[in-house]
Amino acid sequence: MMNQANTETIPVDLQALTAWMDDIGLERGPLSNLQLLAGGTQNILLRFDRGDREFVLRRPPLHLRKNSNETMKREARILEALSATDVPHPRFIAGCDDEAVLGACFYLMAPVEGFNPANGLPQLHASDPAIRARMGYSYIEGMAALGAVDYKAVGLEGFGKPDGFLQRQTGRWMSQLEGYAAFDEWTGFQELPDVERIVSWLEDNLPQDFTSGIFHGDCHLANTIFAPDSPELVAFVDWELATIGDPLIDLGWVMATWADEHTPVVGDIEPWDGFPSLNELIAHYDRHSTRSLDAVAWYGVLACFKLGTLLEGTHARASAGKAPKETGDHLHAMTISLFNRAHRLIAKN
Repeated sequence: MMNQANTETIPVDLQALTAWMDDIGLERGPLSNLQLLAGGTQNILLRFDRGDREFVLRRPPLHLRKNSNETMKREARILEALSATDVPHPRFIAGCDDEAVLGACFYLMAPVEGFNPANGLPQLHASDPAIRARMGYSYIEGMAALGAVDYKAVGLEGFGKPDGFLQRQTGRWMSQLEGYAAFDEWTGFQELPDVERIVSWLEDNLPQDFTSGIFHGDCHLANTIFAPDSPELVAFVDWELATIGDPLIDLGWVMATWADEHTPVVGDIEPWDGFPSLNELIAHYDRHSTRSLDAVAWYGVLACFKLGTLLEGTHARASAGKAPKETGDHLHAMTISLFNRAHRLIAKN
């Protein structure tokens, strides 16, 4: 969503931005056609023109969180590293690590023309189930392409900690779930479907090895942009959770968030008929990746457990009056649904 903005309402020092662009030789002339982009995060996104070129500035919110600048630098680094690849992503232009320029680290990227399916499907995509089928397959092909990138060759060595990555996952998320006991009114594990069985299964079925690679970390459909005139994926967006580990983590995220016979798709995308089934997506990933999917259920179970744990945090805070009760109840129901999905995956394996 784009809002035409006047300079008084833009939370960016345009004079400082112009001077910085002058210093690094990025076009000349005034900034024009300024538009604030509304997204799913609190980060500031500003689209503008300068010279004959279009830009999007991304920076943290005005009230910085503890890791805001580090997160922004990581995003810039991974987008720059992906520039020479065929992975669908916003094209990196330049970054600034000097917090004095705009009060925080920031970067410039090229605009991505298209739509986010979570915000509604255009007529072309809404009218044809075959178009929606291809959207699903294009989404998976982009994910497989990301997992195939040699992260060392593109300069991302040291970007994550792949050694022992899978071994750390179950304990990390179990510790977070247990930590909600700090909220006195949280109902704890009594309403959650057999957490111990999920954790035991994950520990007993841990994949023995994997080839390290890049994963996005939050690549559900709400973090995608599709072409306005075709079913092709043009970009994964919001790269703040990307790191180096096991790229099948991303496929597991699809297994947790994709609609099945028991639960609707996360984000309520309509119409949904025509989109491939989860099994069809997994088979398509297998055709476009050299990675073994022998243990694919493990990644789905982990994703259900991780996402459910994250959502349950809001319920725990709501129980203590630190978040809206209605929101907490809704997310608690989603956690239960996700844990039940984990149990169904376990039962099939």
